[in-house]
Amino acid sequence: MENENLTGEDLISREEPGKDNNEATAVTEASGDNMFSKIFPENRKLAAILHTIAITLLILFSLFTLFVFFVFAAPSLSEMRLGRKTLITSSETLKKDPAYKKQIAQLNREIQRLSRKYNSYTSGQSYLVINTTDNLFYLYRNKKLVREGHCSTGSFKLLKTQEGKSWVFKTPKGKFTIQGKQTNPVWTRPDWAYVEEGLPIPPQDDPSRYEPYVLGDYKLALGGGYLIHGTIYKRLLGMPVTHGCVRLGDEDLKVIFNTLSIGSKVYIF
Repeated sequence: MENENLTGEDLISREEPGKDNNEATAVTEASGDNMFSKIFPENRKLAAILHTIAITLLILFSLFTLFVFFVFAAPSLSEMRLGRKTLITSSETLKKDPAYKKQIAQLNREIQRLSRKYNSYTSGQSYLVINTTDNLFYLYRNKKLVREGHCSTGSFKLLKTQEGKSWVFKTPKGKFTIQGKQTNPVWTRPDWAYVEEGLPIPPQDDPSRYEPYVLGDYKLALGGGYLIHGTIYKRLLGMPVTHGCVRLGDEDLKVIFNTLSIGSKVYIF
C-alpha cells in the first residue's frame, strides 16, 4: 500500500505540522483563559463578554472610589493635618462681647416679630391659601390643614380693544377677606366678555349680561370684582386659564363655602 512505502522522514514531516498546530492552539487557549472560561468552557464567546464586563465594572468602581476619596475624604484629611476643626463652641468671652450681644438681641426681636405676624395670619379662625404658581389651594381650620386640591387662577393674557382699552387677566396677590357669600349665583358679564367674543358691548342693564349656572352653586366675593366660584370647565382645573377669579371643583367649593365666613382671611401668592 502507498502508506507503507513512506519513509521515516516523511512520517516526521507529516507529524510536525500537526504538532505545531496543537501547540499554537494550546497557547491561544491559555492566553484567553479567565475565570469565566472555566465556568463556561463550551462557550468561549460568552466567557469573553463577561470578562470584558467585569473589567469595565472594576474600572468604574475604581474611578468612583477615587472620586469619593477626593471629594469627601481628602478635605477631612487636609483639615486634620492642618489641625483645623469646625466646632460650635460656647465661649464666655464671646457672649460678653458687645457686638455679639447686640446681634443676638436683634435676632431675638426679629424672631418675635415674625412669630407675631405668623400668629396673626394663622389664627384659630378658618382661612384659605391660594398658590397661583402651582394652582393649588389649602384650607385651614384651627391652624390645621383640612382640605387641599387643585384650582384655576388668572391666565395673564392681555386683551385690547381698537379704542385702546385693555385688560390683563391675572389673579391679584396679597391678603384678602371674604366680603360676601351667595348660593346659586348669576354671572353678570363684564365688558371684556363681549370684547373677547367680538361682540358689541351692550348697556350695563342689558338682560344679555346675566347668565345663570356659569359660576357653579356658590360664590365668595373677595372685592374688586374678584370671586371664588365654581366652573363648567372642570377639565381645566389646575391650569392658569381664568380671567382673574379663582375657580374650584364642586366638592371643594362646597366645603370652602361652608367653612369660611364673611371676614375670613384668604391669602393669595
